[in-house]
Amino acid sequence: MDEIEFRFPRRSGALGTGVDFSGIDGIVSDMDGVLWRGDSALPGLAELFAFARERALPVALATNNSAKSQREYVGKLERLGVAGVRESQIVTSRVATVDYLRRHHPAGSTVYVIGSPGLSEMIAAAGFVVATAAEIVVVGLDTALTYDKLARAALCIRAGASFIGTNGDVALPGEGGLLPGAGSILAALEAATGVAPTIIGKPQPAMFEAALHVLGTVAERTLMLGDRLATDIAGARRAGLKAALLLTGVTTAADIAASGFTPDATYPDLPALLADWRRSV
Repeated sequence: MDEIEFRFPRRSGALGTGVDFSGIDGIVSDMDGVLWRGDSALPGLAELFAFARERALPVALATNNSAKSQREYVGKLERLGVAGVRESQIVTSRVATVDYLRRHHPAGSTVYVIGSPGLSEMIAAAGFVVATAAEIVVVGLDTALTYDKLARAALCIRAGASFIGTNGDVALPGEGGLLPGAGSILAALEAATGVAPTIIGKPQPAMFEAALHVLGTVAERTLMLGDRLATDIAGARRAGLKAALLLTGVTTAADIAASGFTPDATYPDLPALLADWRRSV
């Protein structure tokens, strides 16, 4: 791995080598930990969308969270003061997981689901049969997780079921701190079965490719905003996007130093990023 380099661009105090904002045609943003924590907006949420409208920059929102539908995210944005976002602008790991199932398993296959009711409903609507004894196990974020659910999933996996995770995020930013994410559930099942899951969400390329399709931009002229170094940032960089890390979610500055990997730029929050962007253009 290349030796890590920390330096401050002349135009700002952002950690990293800096982003040439004049070469950015579109924005992909994570949501949890970047736009909000729990049900509270983070500083700069409304300003980000206002700035994008001023500059005619298309925005796509890409999240590993599989618990909510695109419609629910649009409603949440409206409650937090951002109107006009379309469902088509939102790419969730739920959507990407159902697409994966369609491409790799025949309709009518049985699926055991750990996750939100909406995840089960979308899988059923795609032509699969949601069942307790199944050929496929799909695991997303489940805030009503029980031992019985884990036991049923483990039995299916040990019997040979395909094991799929909507995302591997171990922790999820909440208003009171970091909470267990879907990756924590996957880790428990992997420990119980010895089988590693197939992960669909970031940092896998499918999420970034879907976001670029929504934007109509090319990777090298698109900026990813994220709070997770290993998923948002590393995945974006591998997919060819520029990447800015926001220290309002999971990853800390100390994590960057320990990782040996640095984003194009790191900001304490969205207002700092937007201030830098305005100065540069």
